[in-house]
Amino acid sequence: MPLKSIQEIAETFNPIGLTDMDKVQLMNRVDTKFVFTQKDLKRLLPQLTKDYFLLNVDGILLSDYESLYFDDADFSSYNDHHKKKVDRFKVRYRKYVHSNLTFLEVKHKNKGRTDKSRIRVDNIPESMNEIDFQFVKDAGVKSKAMVPTLLNNFSRITLVSKSMNERLTLDLNLTYIWKDKRVVVENIVIAELKQGKSMRNSPFYQLMKKNLIRPLKISKYTVGVIMLYGTKNIKYNRFKKKLLKLKKLQNDAA
Repeated sequence: MPLKSIQEIAETFNPIGLTDMDKVQLMNRVDTKFVFTQKDLKRLLPQLTKDYFLLNVDGILLSDYESLYFDDADFSSYNDHHKKKVDRFKVRYRKYVHSNLTFLEVKHKNKGRTDKSRIRVDNIPESMNEIDFQFVKDAGVKSKAMVPTLLNNFSRITLVSKSMNERLTLDLNLTYIWKDKRVVVENIVIAELKQGKSMRNSPFYQLMKKNLIRPLKISKYTVGVIMLYGTKNIKYNRFKKKLLKLKKLQNDAA
């Protein structure tokens, strides 16, 4: 589905700027994710206009993101997720393309909460320098060395609640790249509801419930590792149901 139709709906929201986003940074938060089709997004997005602002950065409503993920040689970050460890990390460099800002980010997942720490960097590097690696270690990562494992990019709509301490991101056109391989996850939207504490009276949560779209614990990083490295080279049995769900949604959207 062309993004033009989504763009037209995005233009109907009351805007919010970056400076007003500081109050809902939610660097320590509870995340709830949902996955549905772009066709569903076109149908559901207009129902959110009265409850949410939409981030507008110099007229850009769908922002482009680029991320380079790092892991150790044993893919500990991936495997910790596969083993369902309650205390785990993800490390990435992320570029906010339209604003030309790049950060090194460490996401620490522990007992259902996400704590994100980050520092500003000049650009996405090909390898991690000592200063950046020290930041990663200080954030709690135990790996002795880290190497880049995959690139991804996507377009994001960011909504901010008008009445609650929550933010909602809607990621579209997710693309994975590594070396000579490129995989596009077509027609899929990954929504992430970010809250200071879990609040199921959230308008978005209630909209999902009304439309029988259940929360799905899914990681863009783990999906990318499987798609780029292949099921013959990496353990993935605990993620099979999530992959089948993605495939079913793509077939439904075709």
